Amino acid sequence: MDKLKERQSYFIYWASGIVSICGLIFEVLFGALGSYILGDGVKQYTLTISLFLTGMGIGASLSEKVTKRLILSFIYIEFAVALIGGFSSFMMFGMTAFGSNGADAIFLYVITLLVGALTGVELPILIRKANAIGVTLEKSTARVLFSDYAGGLIGGLLFVFFLRPQLGMVKSAFFVGLINLTVALIVLYLFRKEISNSKIHSLTGIAIGLLLVFGLFFGEKIANGFEQKIYQDPIIHYEQSQYQKMVITKQQDDVRLYLDGALQFSSIDEHRYHELLVHIPMAQADESTSVLLLGAGDGLGARELLKYEDIEEITLVDLDPAVIELANSNPHMLALNKGALQEDLVNVINMDAFQYLEETDEWYDVIIVDLPDPNNESLNKLYTKEFYSLIRNHLQPDGAVMIQATSPVFAREVYWTISHTVEATGMNVENFHVDIPSFGNWGFVLASREAIDVEQLEINVDTSFLKTDMLKSLMSFGKDEDKEGLDIGVNTLIDPILIPIYEKSWQYY
Repeated sequence: MDKLKERQSYFIYWASGIVSICGLIFEVLFGALGSYILGDGVKQYTLTISLFLTGMGIGASLSEKVTKRLILSFIYIEFAVALIGGFSSFMMFGMTAFGSNGADAIFLYVITLLVGALTGVELPILIRKANAIGVTLEKSTARVLFSDYAGGLIGGLLFVFFLRPQLGMVKSAFFVGLINLTVALIVLYLFRKEISNSKIHSLTGIAIGLLLVFGLFFGEKIANGFEQKIYQDPIIHYEQSQYQKMVITKQQDDVRLYLDGALQFSSIDEHRYHELLVHIPMAQADESTSVLLLGAGDGLGARELLKYEDIEEITLVDLDPAVIELANSNPHMLALNKGALQEDLVNVINMDAFQYLEETDEWYDVIIVDLPDPNNESLNKLYTKEFYSLIRNHLQPDGAVMIQATSPVFAREVYWTISHTVEATGMNVENFHVDIPSFGNWGFVLASREAIDVEQLEINVDTSFLKTDMLKSLMSFGKDEDKEGLDIGVNTLIDPILIPIYEKSWQYY
């Protein structure tokens, strides 16, 4: 084998690994896009992985028809993957902003199937070409497949630990598309002697490259303009953390925080939410020297707690350090939380709430649970009997727990399932709800190891909304809000009944 063929053979194996890395990244990228935009992460990852693998099967079958011009076919397949995959995230956000209902889902699934099919054609062509160069079929197949499988692992690690947290989903797609294009251009150069009109093919690749480079540097900014269509107010802060997308909007005096597209608060009425969340359990607990906040990384819950002079320590456990940084640095956030997370009494721990409760030996007088709604498997575990049992086991006998539990109006069955799951741990519960203009009617579950007598509760700190004589009224539920007639179960890790209930409840809102 001469030196040129040796270099060609050597790069074919490298190319198979590189395109496999790119294919795997596109596969998980499509799952992440579906999870973020369409919701229900398990469903979207299942669908995208299934469609991508089906596409690969279709592509592998179609590759039988590619018997001539193997290298040129491979080059244009890479051109197509680079162009379609590179613009996938950008176009997905555009479809979400301007498309009709369901168009974004159809677009994502078609793109997933198409890129999967193109990826499925790649390896058979490379194996045939390696064999044609002079490597035995057994060796060429084994080496290319090894590069493919090893590349899959590398691609997954790159996406999780570098691309998504550092580049975000739009830039990641353009970046990976450029890698596919680079492989195609190197192959074009190495095999230029056996390809006619190689300069024309090179110019085609360069044109695609210019589009991808433009997208890499300017695509995210344009996509943010698309995303602005999703929010009713102007975006003043946009950030992709390791765990979620953080957006702050502002219209006149109304500042709003969104995490992965879900509204967390509006500055106009957040006091209604946080006063119920904090002051009712503080009134229920006999003592309140030690308080645990699960979630609440925006600092608004801690702001309310700092109104109590007898508190000696507030432990705040939030998974995402970027949310804490945002609460401590953004001027609009600081104006709202009054720098609460920077107070000496507040100890911030960036950790999964479930894991923290499993590992800590601390006991608390008050535990406040302010976590995102259970719209996927990872969040569902924070609404299970096992999780609430951990909370009970870290609660002082005369302590109190308050849990945000979504809306008894929009998600009636979800709310009462959460309440029933808390009660299944042996704790006593009482139910509250309040109208919050930006959210609608929102529900909370108060729990304690002791009996709860709401008649004895008193609100003794400065508030903007909540007062003692209204507590009983907040426990009154209308006929379309209460649990009468519902077949309520218990949400557990083994039987996560809450996820399909949640998805069904919110599908019209």
